[in-house]
Amino acid sequence: MDQLISKRDIEAAHERIQPYIHHTPILTSQSINEQAGCSLYFKCENFQKVGAFKARGAMNAALSLPPEQLTKGLATHSSGNHAQAIARAAQILGTKSYIVMPHTAPEIKKRGVRGYGGIIYECEPTLTAREQTLATVVKETGATEIHPFNNYEVITGQATAAKELFEEAKNLDAILAPVGGGGLLSGTALATSYFSSDTAVIAAEPAGSDDAFRSLQSGKIELAQSQSVADGLLTSLGNKTFPIIKKHVQKVITVSDPEIISAMRLMWERLKIIIEPSAAVPLAAVLKSREKFYRKKIGVILSGGNVDLEKILKLFS
Repeated sequence: MDQLISKRDIEAAHERIQPYIHHTPILTSQSINEQAGCSLYFKCENFQKVGAFKARGAMNAALSLPPEQLTKGLATHSSGNHAQAIARAAQILGTKSYIVMPHTAPEIKKRGVRGYGGIIYECEPTLTAREQTLATVVKETGATEIHPFNNYEVITGQATAAKELFEEAKNLDAILAPVGGGGLLSGTALATSYFSSDTAVIAAEPAGSDDAFRSLQSGKIELAQSQSVADGLLTSLGNKTFPIIKKHVQKVITVSDPEIISAMRLMWERLKIIIEPSAAVPLAAVLKSREKFYRKKIGVILSGGNVDLEKILKLFS
C-alpha cells in the first residue's frame, strides 16, 4: 500500500498546497505537561484555513485534477470540515462545489460552506443517505467527487501536517491523531514512516464510535456506531485508509465523552485556544493513559477548531 503514496508524493503535495494553506504553529503548555506527565507538542490545525486540517487534503486533491474535470465542479459528502475545505478549494480554483451534509451538521460548518459559495444538499445523518444523495448530485452535475478520506490525494495532503510537525519537533517518542474515516491518521502514519520512523503512531478514538479499535482487533473494517460528542469522527474507515492504519498504527486508545469534554476544556483554559471536540480526543487519550506516555515527547495533531458555541457551552454548564 505504501508504494501508492511515496515520500516524494508527500513532499510534492506540500509544495503544491503551500500557497493555499497556513504553516500552523506548534504550541506547548507547562501546566498541561505537568498534568499529563509528559512533554506535549500540539500541532495547531485549528488555526488552519477553514479551521481544520481538511484544507490540506482537499486542496491537494483539487489541484491534482485535470482542468476539464475542474470545470464541472467538485462534490463531496461531509459533516462539516471537509465540506468547507472542498467549497474553499472550488472557490479558489474558480469552479462550483456541491456539498451533501447531514441535517444534523453544526450550523457553524454549514455557514462556512455557504460562505465559500458551496451549494448544500441536506440529508439524513446516515452514511447510506449521504452516499445516495451524493450519487444523485454527481449524476446531475457531472462534478468530480472528492471523498472526505478514502482518496489517496486527500490522504497525501493530510500527511503534510505531520511532516511539518517532525520538521520542528525532533525525536518525538509518539505522535497521536484522532481517527474517524482515517484520512488524517493514515496520512500521519505514512509521514511518520518516511520522516520520523522511530516515532510510534497512536490513534485516539471516541468510545462511542470505536470502529477503528474494533477493526484493528478483527482485521476487517467494522461499522461505526456514531454516538459521541466528537461529531467529526463518527464514520467508519475506508478501504484505502484501513490498510495503511493496519500496517503503521501501533495502538488505538478510546476515550469517553466526559474525558473528551474535560480535555477540550483544559485546552481552552490553559492553552487559551479553541478546539472542537474531535481535536480534544488525542489529549484525552494521553491523560487517560498517563503511565504509557510518562516523561516522553509526544506530538499531538489538533485537528480543528470549528465549534458550535451554543452546543459546547451547554456541555460545559
